[in-house]
Amino acid sequence: MSILRTPMTREGHTRLREELERLKRVERPAIIKAIAEARAHGDLSENAEYHAAREKQSFTEARINELEGKLGAAEVIEPPTSGDRVTFGSTVRLEDETGKESRYQIVGSDETDPARGRISIMAPLARTLIGKKVGDTVIAQLPGGKKTFEILEANFPFDGRP
Repeated sequence: MSILRTPMTREGHTRLREELERLKRVERPAIIKAIAEARAHGDLSENAEYHAAREKQSFTEARINELEGKLGAAEVIEPPTSGDRVTFGSTVRLEDETGKESRYQIVGSDETDPARGRISIMAPLARTLIGKKVGDTVIAQLPGGKKTFEILEANFPFDGRP
């Protein structure tokens, strides 16, 4: 049985790794200290501080486990910097049928930020674009209906603006 690998850009991998380190090195010790202080106040059955700290500990440990799983299954893929074919990590500049231009980078599911133009590889538009090349016209089935785009440019440095 093979382990399923999750595609991720280097930037996304670094961001998740930094969050994991912060949770382990900063949040976890602070929670342990808060639990110890709350225990010192005596009766735990009616100690709101203790119960709040334990709940925060539970959420933090769950997030640590989730991040360790994601990072363990991650396959870091460097975004292409040249070529005209759209792949994972590609940046694309599109023009819709009204002449409106937009820019996107196709990233892993844990890296999406539509407001910054970073769309998931699983998004309908990204799935339509994968494998196409500059000059192609594509019809994407989006939540708002079908929309036609022309691929104007691909694989340029991404500046984080849509």
